[in-house]
Amino acid sequence: MQPEKMSRPNEGVKCVVNSCHYYMSGDHCGAAQIEVQPRNARDTQETDCATFIPENQA
Repeated sequence: MQPEKMSRPNEGVKCVVNSCHYYMSGDHCGAAQIEVQPRNARDTQETDCATFIPENQA
């Protein structure tokens, strides 16, 4: 199930992935909630935004 896309950006989340369905102008995220994985990541290179949906697949 995909999170709802908000009409206003989630101001607490910066996202520069402009190919994501939830990307909003000004490098903001429009997802109502986000999920970052995996649970036992040790550094930023091991993390992944599981909320990402390519813009052309939304």
